[in-house]
Amino acid sequence: MKWKPDSSFDTHVLAAGNIAAMAAAETTSSKTAALLQDLLRFDTTNPPGRTIEQAEYLKRIFDAAGIPNEIVRTPDEGRAHFIARLKGDGSKRPVLMAGHSDVVPAERYMWTVDPFGGVIKDGFIMGRGAMDFKGGQAVFARAMLMLAESKIPLARDVIFLAEADEEAGEYGTGWLAKNHWDKIDAEFALNEGGWIFRDKAGVTRQVNITTRDKIYAGLKLQVLGRPTHSSRPMPDSAIGRLTLALAKISVWDTDPTLTPQTRAYFEALSKTTEGPLAADLATLGKSEDPTALREAGKRVSEQGDYPLLWHALMRNTVATTAVKAGVKENVIPATAEAYINIRLVPGSVPWDVLKQVEAAIGDPSINVSLATTMSEAEDREYYDKATNAAASSTETDLYKALAESSKKVWPEAQVVSALFEAGTDALAWRQRGVPVYGIYPYPLDNDTLERMHGNDERISIKSLDEGTEMIFDTLSKVAGNNQLT
Repeated sequence: MKWKPDSSFDTHVLAAGNIAAMAAAETTSSKTAALLQDLLRFDTTNPPGRTIEQAEYLKRIFDAAGIPNEIVRTPDEGRAHFIARLKGDGSKRPVLMAGHSDVVPAERYMWTVDPFGGVIKDGFIMGRGAMDFKGGQAVFARAMLMLAESKIPLARDVIFLAEADEEAGEYGTGWLAKNHWDKIDAEFALNEGGWIFRDKAGVTRQVNITTRDKIYAGLKLQVLGRPTHSSRPMPDSAIGRLTLALAKISVWDTDPTLTPQTRAYFEALSKTTEGPLAADLATLGKSEDPTALREAGKRVSEQGDYPLLWHALMRNTVATTAVKAGVKENVIPATAEAYINIRLVPGSVPWDVLKQVEAAIGDPSINVSLATTMSEAEDREYYDKATNAAASSTETDLYKALAESSKKVWPEAQVVSALFEAGTDALAWRQRGVPVYGIYPYPLDNDTLERMHGNDERISIKSLDEGTEMIFDTLSKVAGNNQLT
């Protein structure tokens, strides 16, 4: 049975009877899971992106642990950042862990549980943000609390940041860096990003640490037609032509666009895979033949263990995400529009993809333009800077500690530097020369991965505990007085 929203349900009241009843079905002794349950019970859906109550809750947690902290309020009183700082002796610059508090909307009628109930089901914590990224927040926060409890002497400050406005809005880390850089300045930072993959047998086989993100862009398709009464339909209406164009895009794909980083990633994958899939992954890692890359890429995208992820990593992706048309049910409208979201492989620019989309549509009456509020010169400068930005070094103490601690917790896993197929708010640090490393700090399978931003989002309690152990060990290595060998 699907969970049905109650019109009287207040998402800011944690003691609602239906939530308590569902949450009581399964319990846990895991402190990280219990913390995540509490975080999920704050509805921080963005928009409106209200995070102040969650920030106040975190403040109580860190106050009780004796860790200095503060809430940084934005011009929007409901949107707030939380920062805690565990002090070291200052002989080294700080390490920062950042994770966002806001979440995307949930279609409640499609969920089997209350998305803001913090429900445990079959060993998983369920809820909007369980994986992206309140689960990561819970892991980072618990690891920092454990570090304080351990009394390990620290050579550097450890900063924990719970951010607002990562999913949408103007008061995210860019605003924070512009107005309060001294509070988040660090030698290097940890953020969301790379995936930790667990196979069907339950063995963690790969840890991806992302050192670079794909680049976000968008296209707008606009069709002009002739408005008239709906009783006299026209064969070339604006909606009809847009529908045909979107149908063509839905069955079209860009060719593989591989960089040295993504080639190395697929080559590393090929060494932990068997059979025809291993051969196709090796082709993506080494081949320069466009036809061979296209064919191997198609098979990997259809038959791989993580087909949607691997498909996205090897090419510039194109996805229709919004359609707008119509003013009344009995009026054939004069215009129809669609928004196409693009994620660019570094080295690509949106104008190249724009031309490819125009060719795929093959209809000059459809205007395809860059969806932007900036001038063309500003756009060119932005994308030139984004595509030329260097990946974070794999030679820093933080990357080495992440790799070493991952192998300690998951000895059968291969640690790989990777490109993140989506985007993060790490740009605020990268623009200032601070290396940022991305990781979703818990092993997961493809089913869990594909629930991200979808229905019944979840993360397993076992994965949360293993991730907490890994991050605690990483912090002990990178911030403690004992140096890496």
